[in-house]
Amino acid sequence: MATINTYLNFNGNCEAAFNFYKSVFGGEFIFLGRFEEMPEGDGYKVTDSDKNKIMHVSLPIGKTILMGSDTVGDWGPKFVQGNNFSVSITPENTEEADKLFKGLSAGGHITMPMENTFWGSYFGMLTDKFGINWMVNLEQSQA
Repeated sequence: MATINTYLNFNGNCEAAFNFYKSVFGGEFIFLGRFEEMPEGDGYKVTDSDKNKIMHVSLPIGKTILMGSDTVGDWGPKFVQGNNFSVSITPENTEEADKLFKGLSAGGHITMPMENTFWGSYFGMLTDKFGINWMVNLEQSQA
């Protein structure tokens, strides 16, 4: 069965926010990556002003993981305070990932189809027909 975690988006202050959350909840980051580490691809280019911003950070809290990133560029999601979160699903296998993605995207909008990523996951993003943002992330070792 899939697990669900919260994914937060920030307007350039993700690192400060997650350092604050770490001071409150304790623990250590599982991962902290910056946009300068991301390979450039079709339709997006990381600007010099965005290179040091957070591409992804993960902080375990109990049995869940709080995740986040800064919003950057014209190709990334737009920051809207109050709507700056997504629900992240971690399925057990590719079949479950595809089923959940297909079901949630019905009547909604796919922002990134399910595909293999440079960070080693089978991943996709969508906004469902009710306006809720979802991420489906399957580590390649599980696929």
